[in-house]
Order: sequence, then C-alpha cells, then structure tokens
Amino acid sequence: MPVEFISAVHTDTGSNGPASSSRTGGFDPDFVRKYARTLDDGGFDHTLVAYHSASPDALQLAQFVATHTERIRPILAHRPGVIFPTHAARALATLDQISNGRLSLHIISGGSDEEQHREGDYLNKSERYERSDEYIQILRKVWQADGPVSHEGKYFKFEGYYSDVKPYNGLVPVSVGGSSQDAYQVGGQQGDIFGLWGEPLKETAEQITAVNTVARAAGRPDPRIWVSFRPIIAPTDELAWEKAHRTLGVLKDQTSNTEMLRHYRTNGRPANVGSQRLLDIAERGEVHDRCLWTAPAVATNAAGASTALVGSPETVAKALLDYVDIGCDLLSIRGYDPLNDAIDYARYILPLVRQELAHRAATTTRAA
Repeated sequence: MPVEFISAVHTDTGSNGPASSSRTGGFDPDFVRKYARTLDDGGFDHTLVAYHSASPDALQLAQFVATHTERIRPILAHRPGVIFPTHAARALATLDQISNGRLSLHIISGGSDEEQHREGDYLNKSERYERSDEYIQILRKVWQADGPVSHEGKYFKFEGYYSDVKPYNGLVPVSVGGSSQDAYQVGGQQGDIFGLWGEPLKETAEQITAVNTVARAAGRPDPRIWVSFRPIIAPTDELAWEKAHRTLGVLKDQTSNTEMLRHYRTNGRPANVGSQRLLDIAERGEVHDRCLWTAPAVATNAAGASTALVGSPETVAKALLDYVDIGCDLLSIRGYDPLNDAIDYARYILPLVRQELAHRAATTTRAA
C-alpha cells in the first residue's frame, strides 16, 4: 500500500494534543475547521482525533472534521468500556456513512489506571487489553451480520442485536497501538493497523517483528505500521536545532507550571510501557540515528508521542524514509506549533518524501 501521512486534530490555538487539551478544555470550532481544511488542502491522508476523559467528545469532533473536509480520513481514538460495543458499532457505522467511508478506528485500551478510574473503569491493564480484543470482535460481528447476533464473552453479553446501518465499505479499519506484550498480542490478532511512538530504527524494527509474529501465528496479514514523530524543521540543520532548543524551553516552562503530566505518572514514572520505553531510550542518548531527538520526551515525561525529528526538510524527509524502509507506511507528523507546522510539513516534507518514493517506484519499474 502507498505511504500515507497522518496529523492530529487540535481543538483550539493552545492545544498541543490530548494532554494539553485536557488542561484547557478548549474547543474553538472556527480553529478546528481551519486546521482540518489545512490538512485536507495540504495533502495529509489521515488525522487522529484523540481521546481523553476531559477533552471535547472525540466522536462528535470526528464528525465535525469529516463534515468540513473533502478527503482527509479521521482516525477516531476510542476507549472500550465507555460505551457498550453494540452502541459503538452503530455510532461508528453512522459516522462512516456520513464521511463516505473515510473513518478509521484507533482502539486505546488505556495506559493509566488513574485516567481509567475517572470514567469508572477499574480493570487492570491486562484485562483492558483482553476487553479490547473482545470489543473489536463484537464490532466486526455486528458490522458483518445479515441478521440478529448474540454474544456471550468475558466482558460483554447481549442477545439478538442488529443494526440497520453498516459501514460504507462493510468494515471500518481498526488500529491498535502500544508497546507492551499485551498490545502486540491484541494488535497482531485484531489490528489492520498498529501504532508506535517514534523510537530509534532498531527498536522500531523489533516492535514491528513482534506484532507481525503474532499476526502470522493468527493467520492474519501483517498490520500496516503507523509511527509518530514531532518534527522540528527549518531551512538548515543548524537553524532547526536552534529552533528545537527554543521549543524545548517552552515545553519545560509548560510542564513545570501545570499538572498536565499527573495522570501519566506512577511513583514519578509514566504508567504505560510506551512512555517508559521513550524515557529509557533518552537515558541512552539524546540523539539517535539520523536526527531522532529524545529531549522533548524527557521534558514532558513522555506524555504521548513526544520524540522529534530535527533538521532541514531534506534531513527530516530522509529520516522518515528510513522508517519506510523498515516497514512503516503510515507516517504521523505533527508539531508543537500545530497549524503553522502542518502548513510547513505540507509545503516541504510531504512532497520530498513522495517524490523520492515515486522515483524509487519508477526506477524499479524501469529495472524490471
């Protein structure tokens, strides 16, 4: 499949993803509309609609994005356990119809017990992943059913359910993410897509192998791999690093003056494995491979996707292609200055990556 680019929806001018959105609680419809259309016009293929217990409702936000754009595909982050899966199947199918089949679903099992407790979920982490597995199976069962279906599992039970509304193309693509063995297991068994945070090439390749091994054992195709970065670009590498250190100063000020990280911590360390891995990698070095920078992960206690690619557009494009070469075909890039960075990525990064991939394809075709 072709390499595609992902961004992430920001709900107001001050939001910087799910963590900062939870601080501000902000929702500016005019800004969201402008931001989504910028992604649409700029050539992004997908945009993540993140989920947090205090943020604007993700399902309604995804519908807003779909309604105000023509081509970009919302990836709706969805937490099993908040609504019953039969209701979710109907709601998601309706949204997929509204968007003419542009919806993808990103299942988040939950990395923080404290955050889960806020919405009444007291399962432990392994149980949450088990529930996610069952939840995805139910969604697909409902979407594909020609008549009423019943289900009795460990976490859900219902009888004779049927939905008149089905996804536009029969099924909604399902993404799973994480860096734990539980995540690999569910992602390999159920995911059409598997999401990773930006780790060095070696560690990323190891995670891809772990997920693919599970998928193949289950008789499923390898999931598409989605990898996330926060690129910091400028006309030259030197200027990009100057910009990076200015950005780091702002991040440190933000995190020292707020409680944005509290729900990610357990005894001073993040509760989820993905964040722990980023911090462990940062301890081994601040810069990895071509230009992967771990300092933002340290500054934010790895609260979400937080590693950066730093350099000129040419350097960052080459770094992204390094990940393509190890099997990543969904490249998530969003900046710390969301709207302006999205404009710059569309102008400078997307064309370089796509031109190189087109050149490779043409060269391969001529050689054949």
